[in-house]
Amino acid sequence: MPFVSANTPSGPASFYYTISTPTHASARRINPSLPTVLFLHPVYVGHHIYHPQFADPNLRRFNLVALDARLHGKTIGEVPSDFRRAEAAEDVYNFMEALLLPPCHVVGLSMGACVALQLSVAHPERVLSMSMVSPLPLQEPADVAEGRTEIYECWAESQADPEHIDEGALLDAVCGALQLGFNGQQTSLIQATIQLTVPDAMRNWTKGRLEELHTVSVKFFCDRKPHPPALLQRVQCPINLIHCGADIAYPIDFTEELFDRMQGAGLNVRLSCVADAPHFGSVTKPAEVNKLILDFVLQNTKGPVPPAMPNVTSPFEDEFAEQGCQHLGLESDDSDDDITFN
Repeated sequence: MPFVSANTPSGPASFYYTISTPTHASARRINPSLPTVLFLHPVYVGHHIYHPQFADPNLRRFNLVALDARLHGKTIGEVPSDFRRAEAAEDVYNFMEALLLPPCHVVGLSMGACVALQLSVAHPERVLSMSMVSPLPLQEPADVAEGRTEIYECWAESQADPEHIDEGALLDAVCGALQLGFNGQQTSLIQATIQLTVPDAMRNWTKGRLEELHTVSVKFFCDRKPHPPALLQRVQCPINLIHCGADIAYPIDFTEELFDRMQGAGLNVRLSCVADAPHFGSVTKPAEVNKLILDFVLQNTKGPVPPAMPNVTSPFEDEFAEQGCQHLGLESDDSDDDITFN
């Protein structure tokens, strides 16, 4: 999986990324005859969180592209103190330009959904459709902001003495993030995701970079105001809001408020709900979430798309297998009743 360098308003960065096509798990370039879906990850976890999507034969009918944001995964680049959604979106735009990507269907999870929306505001010509999984509310609730701060403070405490990492504080930070993202669930897929995340976090979130971590994990969320209608009206693409029904941080009221605001601005928006899914529901309910993404991309694609190829391989398969995750469980045991629409 390669890097691409870009000079953005936030400074130079070398973005670590993955391209998968129907025939290649790790490709050097997209297939220009196919639609391209760009995935933007949430806070804490790099783009390997999309393993269940890159392993899905139906989604692999398209070009799938994902990247690590600053201070996540293996991307190299400093985080300025004013780094917020506008700066993050410019990073994505410059990444797209550096790779010569065409306009994309964009999928964002949590923080990634926030960045996707900003990208569609700032560069509407670059976004064909937008699937926002567990979108952030218009403003961060006080209790969730407090929780994000506690996670940061636990991590900072763990790094106070670089020679002697405080494993208790480190565990508290990881457990806090698990609670936020997965309601504390423990599956082989979640455990492998965390095992792959912690080494990157230990490398990126050192004592000397704690202020950068505070910027991306706390200030990014708390220093945020709703887009005024005039800015929202810049969005040209259809939007699919995907609420995760068991999200303990953001109940559906927040997603409905966002839906109403978008609809009031005249946007083409729909709202779907995946029952029993936590905040990072694309990991725990991939069959349901993937189907919503697939249908939405197909609905907003002109021209034929080739059928799914059997036995596709995720570019992350070996990494997850090494952590004991051999089976993703893309087959859902739940009925279609778990997905509701407004």
